[in-house]
Amino acid sequence: MTDTALTSEATHGVALSDVAADKVRSLLEQEGRDDLRLRVAVQPGGCSGLIYQLYFDERLLEGDATRDFDGVEVVVDPMSAPYLDGASIDFEDSIQKQGFTIDNPNASGSCACGDSFH
Repeated sequence: MTDTALTSEATHGVALSDVAADKVRSLLEQEGRDDLRLRVAVQPGGCSGLIYQLYFDERLLEGDATRDFDGVEVVVDPMSAPYLDGASIDFEDSIQKQGFTIDNPNASGSCACGDSFH
């Protein structure tokens, strides 16, 4: 119980736009789940060295930092937090692209596909 209390107090520097929060809320309603969080992570891979991962997760792990955006909980693990500090997540829905986008001031460069960075 103490771990949960400590974990829930930790926060991170990732921002979620209102449009992205609405999209996450909509996806959770479609799934019929209210026990899932949006997890944002960075992992080695891609053509530039690091790739973003966004997925729903029901787990809250030790050291996770959380932040609530009007009922949408965003979770970042301790290894990813430094790479994502100051990043903002948005949702784009245009004729050219539909999906979540990440604007990360920590990325010094990215690949042409936009899925990886360094």
